[in-house]
Amino acid sequence: MAQVTQAQRSKDAPQSTGLDPVLVLTTLGLLVIGVVMVASTSIAVAEGNDVSVWHLLVRHLVYIGAGLVTLTVLRFIGTSHMESLYRLALPASVLLLLLPFVPGLGHEVNGSTRWIDLGLANFQVVEAVKLLMVLFVAGYLARRPELSSARFMETLKPLLAVGVLAAILLKQPDMGSAVVLVAIAGGMIWLAGAAWKHLFVLGLTSVPLLTFAALEPYRLQRVMTFVDPWSDPFGSGFQLTQALIAVGRGQIGGVGLGASVQKLYYLPEAHNDFIFAVLAEELGLIGIVVVLALFALLVGRIFLVGVQACRQERPFSAYLVWGIGLWIGMQALVSMGVNLGMLPTKGLTLPLISAGGSSMIMTLIAIGVVLRVQWELALAARQTPRRRRSWQV
Repeated sequence: MAQVTQAQRSKDAPQSTGLDPVLVLTTLGLLVIGVVMVASTSIAVAEGNDVSVWHLLVRHLVYIGAGLVTLTVLRFIGTSHMESLYRLALPASVLLLLLPFVPGLGHEVNGSTRWIDLGLANFQVVEAVKLLMVLFVAGYLARRPELSSARFMETLKPLLAVGVLAAILLKQPDMGSAVVLVAIAGGMIWLAGAAWKHLFVLGLTSVPLLTFAALEPYRLQRVMTFVDPWSDPFGSGFQLTQALIAVGRGQIGGVGLGASVQKLYYLPEAHNDFIFAVLAEELGLIGIVVVLALFALLVGRIFLVGVQACRQERPFSAYLVWGIGLWIGMQALVSMGVNLGMLPTKGLTLPLISAGGSSMIMTLIAIGVVLRVQWELALAARQTPRRRRSWQV
């Protein structure tokens, strides 16, 4: 057997793998845009709440810091440990969604009981449930490699579980998050190769269920307002008409950073749910295209990591990453669609940009999971040639 020199050992030793530059730069780019827009939109909101003009911005930066710290910690938690906990994800999700209904713990905002009071801040539990649901479905699908030829019930089971979560969300009420959860799970099942006939049947059965949920009086009013917001511009259509005015004022180049008029008490939730409308007003079509491009790069890169995991025969990692990509991509599209008047009003934040501690922290944690998977894949790719060389010695 040939002797391996010290230089060869040093060369063949596994080296530390860096972070994916596209994932990091697109995430940082969206965070920077978010900080700038929160600074621009939150001053009027802070003055209205009789707090320091920088109060909401400082809080936003604190949430970003907390998310980045947690993201860093996740680099030390392997996907094998995550996979071993997937069975606990569903009961944990149900428990979390029920916590807001506990007297003294739940916190109601604008008629919705979606938050729990943690003392220092309120936490929207559905943001944690999104990641737990992705973890559960990824673990389920990883154990069923032949889903295309499986029985109908094998395809239905994860959707039934997600349906339970959606039913609880409708009671809060939070139809926007319920639809996003079901869409993410459906997308993951489709990526797993489920039979088209099963997906077609599930799609048909979901239509009457969604229709029934939309017939709730306040939801039906939102749908009718979406169809013609100008029929009641100072009532039910106020948010949407003000958002459309903001987008229209932006034109190509925008009115200038900080020069928005709609954020001055005209557009509700200007720093949160409707921050994209203010961005369109101040930065115009150019700003819209930049944000769309960054989200496309981020989500596209996340899906590429999933493809790499699939090629390395790591199904759990692949489905986990794809689920996170679906989550961020769908939520971003729905949020921007609402701001642009393309979808009925939903209370969904724009990931990495809107002010909102729960969404910010959990989105950064999800990106941390993707970075962990990417690191494991890169490490495995570096070690594979080394193993082959050791066999040849």
